[in-house]
Amino acid sequence: MAIRNLRLEGDQILSKKSREVEIIDDKLQILIDDMIETMHKYNGVGLAAVQIGILKRVIVIDLYDDKGPLVLINPVILKTKGEHEVDEGCLSFPNKFAKVLRPEEVVAEYTDRNGKRMKVKAKDLLAQAICHEVDHLEGQVFMDKILPGTLEYVDQD
Repeated sequence: MAIRNLRLEGDQILSKKSREVEIIDDKLQILIDDMIETMHKYNGVGLAAVQIGILKRVIVIDLYDDKGPLVLINPVILKTKGEHEVDEGCLSFPNKFAKVLRPEEVVAEYTDRNGKRMKVKAKDLLAQAICHEVDHLEGQVFMDKILPGTLEYVDQD
């Protein structure tokens, strides 16, 4: 396992659309493990493969509960319900935080790392994280969606 370099604000790859994963092989498993390790190193809740320079539709999410990291390959949001204002940040935009509108609940379909097609019904932080990371796969970043006047820069000394 290895810590991968994060792609940061201004990197053109963050605006590119990620490609479907065709096969789940050993190389993909290594990528997933590296993504989880990288996300944990930077205390992130989620990470999309594009954020480490890989244009594949893979995201990892960890709410640091007893369930462990969630791996979503080729995720698709099927349904959303409600809408609320949430505080958001992103590992690719260090120290920047803002308010965005996100669904309160989502239903997403994805392939797990064993190749099984799954569904997850998520709310609150998990729903927010799924939406945020799926946006990355579409070449969108949270800075594109911030509510005007809510951007804050927090110095992390």
